[in-house]
Amino acid sequence: MGQEAVGRRPLGRPELPADGLWTGVELLAETGSTNADAVAAARAGAAEGLVVVAEHQSAGRGRAGRAWSAPPRAGLAVSVLLRPGTGQPPVETGRWAWLPLLAGVALAGAVTRVTGLDAWLKWPNDLLVDGAKCAGVLAEVAGDAVVVGIGLNVTQRAGELPTTGDGAPPATSLALAGARTTDRDALLAALLDHLARWYGRWRSAGGDADECGLRAAYRSRCATLGRPVRARLPGGEEVTGTAGTVDPDGRLVLATTVGARTLAAGDVVHLLDPVRPAGCAGGGQPLRWRRGFSGEHPHGG
Repeated sequence: MGQEAVGRRPLGRPELPADGLWTGVELLAETGSTNADAVAAARAGAAEGLVVVAEHQSAGRGRAGRAWSAPPRAGLAVSVLLRPGTGQPPVETGRWAWLPLLAGVALAGAVTRVTGLDAWLKWPNDLLVDGAKCAGVLAEVAGDAVVVGIGLNVTQRAGELPTTGDGAPPATSLALAGARTTDRDALLAALLDHLARWYGRWRSAGGDADECGLRAAYRSRCATLGRPVRARLPGGEEVTGTAGTVDPDGRLVLATTVGARTLAAGDVVHLLDPVRPAGCAGGGQPLRWRRGFSGEHPHGG
């Protein structure tokens, strides 16, 4: 697998609850993209609950076709296959947009639980630690299935991280951020646990993010809210304003000089960096602001 993997333990196969969401794990030494593998499985009729994990991706990608790569065994590349429109109660497709945000909440909770780090989300689902990005989420629809991919930087050294530009935040890994542990088996188990719990609550509520508490949980983790931002929209337009809230559909609501703008998609740049009191995960204390951090979007699985 190469010199980069030396000293980095291989992943073990996670134990899955017999009556839980996850139906099987494909643990691969290397693949092109875990998302592509899971999408192919979905189109071939695989059941909900398939988990695809790879020690290394040769063609990992994030939103808008951006490349994502990591040395072998240095991170987590995980994709899960969900079928929210089947079963009882089915979730209408208009609410599926919450799934990548749900994955972000689950990822942040898992990282905080295992590592002790304060993990925050940049809308919609980049994971930030100390203002630097260490993970991202990519969701893809394949017929009646949704594949959610997560790429998490775990043990990368500074020289193994990508350089960033064009307003993107610096990259980091859990190890560089001072995690109390970088045990990838523990991280994977916690991630699957948090994902299953949140997905179950969301499904039981028919995809209603308010009823299941998902919107409140997301807002408590979202570092974008309350700060001045610049958003680059898919058509090329740029909008500047203050991020006010996330609406019931998961869209970002900006207060601009010409009124409110509601964004369903876009790359967000943070124009000011909030300095949160230590141990303040979830918000609730006043924020102080400093200049110097900006961010774009994302990694993927």
